[in-house]
Amino acid sequence: MAQALVPLKDLVLAKSRLSGVLTRGERGLLAQAMVEDVLAVLSCHKDIVRITLLSDDPGATSLAQKHGADCWTEKSLGCRGLNPLIQCASERLLATGEAPLIVLHGDLPLLSSEDISAVLESQQKLNGLIVGCDTKGEGTNLLAFNAASTPAFCFGVDSCSQHVASVKSSGIPVRVMQRSGIGLDVDEAVDLRRIMEQLHLSGASSNTAQLLYNTELGARVTRALTSMVDGTASSSPDLFDNVNRGIAR
Repeated sequence: MAQALVPLKDLVLAKSRLSGVLTRGERGLLAQAMVEDVLAVLSCHKDIVRITLLSDDPGATSLAQKHGADCWTEKSLGCRGLNPLIQCASERLLATGEAPLIVLHGDLPLLSSEDISAVLESQQKLNGLIVGCDTKGEGTNLLAFNAASTPAFCFGVDSCSQHVASVKSSGIPVRVMQRSGIGLDVDEAVDLRRIMEQLHLSGASSNTAQLLYNTELGARVTRALTSMVDGTASSSPDLFDNVNRGIAR
């Protein structure tokens, strides 16, 4: 059994680096769709006994209730900044019992139940820290730990190596895990391009897919992405052919 903590930025301010592809309102819709996909995976997993959404977004409480999660605000924790907030929330959650904690970002639209099971199994066997890195092996999209293996939270640039170093110095076992469902977060246009390709392969079943797959928004995003990466698309000509076949034009 385990708990999960999902920090969520204000949806109005989310995904600003996608401004060349999506309007502010569309970026908010995408951020909400992705976090709903993450919450859906967690709420359906048999070993996740508690989910906490950490957010000051006005709609966060109703979003949490929809998926059977608690919602904590920054004000309720009495601190500011992502890393201090995660530290404070983690301490509170781990103080309630022995169940380990998974901290993960809400922009992982390919996350699956199998990913969560693999993380929990690895954490249990290791009895230490699991670091789920991004596709570059540089950032951190997920952490799994218990009270004895809690890292110094270093979310930001090169956080994967920093999280590893923070526990190694104390002799705590640590493992870096690379899985596509954990590694592919959405921060920039190239990430969105990869997601669009995966939506073509998997079909329209998730909230993110329903927003972007076979929709007018998806068609416009595909055209914008094609234009933005036109100089590199020739090296992978099938990518946008495949995406365009799955999206209305």
